[in-house]
Amino acid sequence: MRRVFAVFSAAIALAGGLTLVSQTAGATPPNIPSASTAATRLATLTVATESHQSTYDRDLFPHWITISGSCNTREEVLKRDGTGVATDSSCAATSGTWRSPYDGATWTAASDVDIDHMVPLAEAWRSGAWAWTTAQRQTYANDLGGPELWAVTDNVNQSKGDQDPTTWKPSLTSFWCTYARAWIQVKYYYALTLQSAEKTQLTSMLATC
Repeated sequence: MRRVFAVFSAAIALAGGLTLVSQTAGATPPNIPSASTAATRLATLTVATESHQSTYDRDLFPHWITISGSCNTREEVLKRDGTGVATDSSCAATSGTWRSPYDGATWTAASDVDIDHMVPLAEAWRSGAWAWTTAQRQTYANDLGGPELWAVTDNVNQSKGDQDPTTWKPSLTSFWCTYARAWIQVKYYYALTLQSAEKTQLTSMLATC
């Protein structure tokens, strides 16, 4: 695999130094490539038929794990992607504002926000993660170092499920460019395969950039 999974420990270290209140404006996941870089990386991805679908189990991707102190991965993403996020002693978000990039909706209750895996866990499994160790799948499911985790409207995340861009895209078409760039980066970073129709859709989405 291109990525050395041990690097995740560095991402955990960088997530330290937490405060109870985030004063910065809402952020986005890191390391989203440019459209041209994404197109280049898309061209290198292996096109293959998905496999092992019947053996998928969400529990094979342990999450959410503790990142720092009492804060788990979900809570870290809520703080990163929200504005004015306040947390209690257990790191649960008690207030804040979150704008879902998939549909443009704004929420002020963390309970209305899901943390979406850009490339869903089941999709990753079918695209090669079936061959990983549990530790590698845990790294993937809690990856704060790349554009894998997004704070989005809960029912939008649920409607996406485990679909790839062939059958599901964000309703906010202005986000398609970013969505494709992020999706490609995750598949490239983890050396996951993609289907021919998926590649066609990603190419079309990149054309909106």
